[in-house]
Amino acid sequence: MSDRHGASAVEFALIAPVFLLLVFGALAYGIYFGAAHAVQQLAADAARAAVAGLTGTERTALVEAFVANNGGAYVLLDPDRLILAAAPSPVDPDQFLVSLSYDASALPIWNLYPPLPLPDSRIAFSSTIRNGGV
Repeated sequence: MSDRHGASAVEFALIAPVFLLLVFGALAYGIYFGAAHAVQQLAADAARAAVAGLTGTERTALVEAFVANNGGAYVLLDPDRLILAAAPSPVDPDQFLVSLSYDASALPIWNLYPPLPLPDSRIAFSSTIRNGGV
């Protein structure tokens, strides 16, 4: 006859690290993708706000004001960690380019589970809008 009293403990010890890796990985990447989506959405909305400007300087001022007023509206973003670049596109003068970069090193995901492979702590997105709208 065999003794099965410790079988559950051994199975748990074998499965728990993999399960924790999956759970914490899903949580960490969910938070990261949420922050990345917020940066992308903020860049797109800021580019749309630039449509109202008549000159490059006016468009840049509109974008800066939009990001300053709305950067804190996203739960996962700290507006102090946003880096904004807004200017006419160097490739096409009929387009206006808004680039946002976010330092995501303050997100809580970096301390969740040390063996978890995580993405870069810098999130960057750009959005382009045609001068004068569509």
